[in-house]
Amino acid sequence: MNRNSFLKAALATGTFLALPFEVAARAVARFRTGKGFLVKTAQDRANRPMALFDGDTFWTKIATADTEGDLYVFESSREKEGGPSHHYHFEQDEWWYVLEGEFLVKVGEEVFSAKAGDSVFGPRKVPHSFAKVGAGTGRLLMIFQPAGKMEECFRKISEGATRNMTEAEQDAFREAHGFKRVGPPLRQPKPMVDK
Repeated sequence: MNRNSFLKAALATGTFLALPFEVAARAVARFRTGKGFLVKTAQDRANRPMALFDGDTFWTKIATADTEGDLYVFESSREKEGGPSHHYHFEQDEWWYVLEGEFLVKVGEEVFSAKAGDSVFGPRKVPHSFAKVGAGTGRLLMIFQPAGKMEECFRKISEGATRNMTEAEQDAFREAHGFKRVGPPLRQPKPMVDK
């Protein structure tokens, strides 16, 4: 056996033998030994609710740091109709659970009408948007899995980071936080009027 072949075989064997140890080390590192916690109604995990998008309030229920980035959960309360631009996340699945009110949720080409007790799932890399419709308060429980940079993004928006940005700067900000705008916000269709 020549020297190059021997070295390649030795490296391949070493890599193969080390693989179970790497998998075990990752499993141990991901094991959570912390304590559980309670976040009360209308409370935020860090006692710092976020004000976003003209009067919406976000309460973090499970912070990104609580799960080592595996999950981010927040409750959103909305008074005005409407929602975010049509967009997709590079690496996060998103889930909406309606607590109060009515929402339209578009995932791909399908639009769902969701009321209290309904939930909608949006897989990563699939364009989606949602909009509160109708009068009164609308409340959602929303989950990002994995968390990505969504909590950081919402915190920065709440602190005014995007207030004076151009559209191009806002698009760059979105992409730096793991998602891309691909269209306008979802709108409720106007009812047909018979003449």
